[in-house]
Amino acid sequence: MADKGFDKNKVIDLLNRILELELAGVVRYTHYSLMVYGYSRIPIVSWLRSEATEALNHATEAGEMVTQLGAHPSLAIGPLLETQQHDIGDILREALEHEKSSLASYQELLGEVEGRSVMLEEYARKMIHTEQVHLGEVDKMLRRPGDVASVESGAPA
Repeated sequence: MADKGFDKNKVIDLLNRILELELAGVVRYTHYSLMVYGYSRIPIVSWLRSEATEALNHATEAGEMVTQLGAHPSLAIGPLLETQQHDIGDILREALEHEKSSLASYQELLGEVEGRSVMLEEYARKMIHTEQVHLGEVDKMLRRPGDVASVESGAPA
C-alpha cells in the first residue's frame, strides 16, 4: 500500500491504540454481561455479549490494518478501570465513556489520513459511524421510558 504523505508511524500507533481499546471493550462488555442481575437480565446480557463480539471484530480489523502497513499489532489491552458499581445505569455510563474514547481515536485517525489514503479514510469513517450508532444506542438505553431528550448533550444526532 502506497502512503501519500501521512505519518505512517503515527497512523500505526493510532491503529494499535484502537486495537487496544477494542480489546478492552471485549473484556469490559464480557465482564459487564456477568454482572447483570434482575428481571431484564436476559436481553441486556445478550446485548452486552453482542457488543463484546463486535469489539473483537473491530480489534481484528485494526490489527489487519497494522499488519497491512507492515507493522506489528499490539498485544496490550486498553484501560479496564471500572467504578465497581453494577447497577445497569452505572454499567451503561461506563460503556458510554468507553465508546467516547473509541470514537475519539477513530476521529483522530481520520484526521491523520483524510485525503491521503482512501482505504484508511474509509475505514476510519465507517468506524466513526459505528461508534456514533453505539453512543446513540447507549444514550437511548439510559433514558427513562418516554423521555425523548438525550442524556448526553454531545450525543450524535
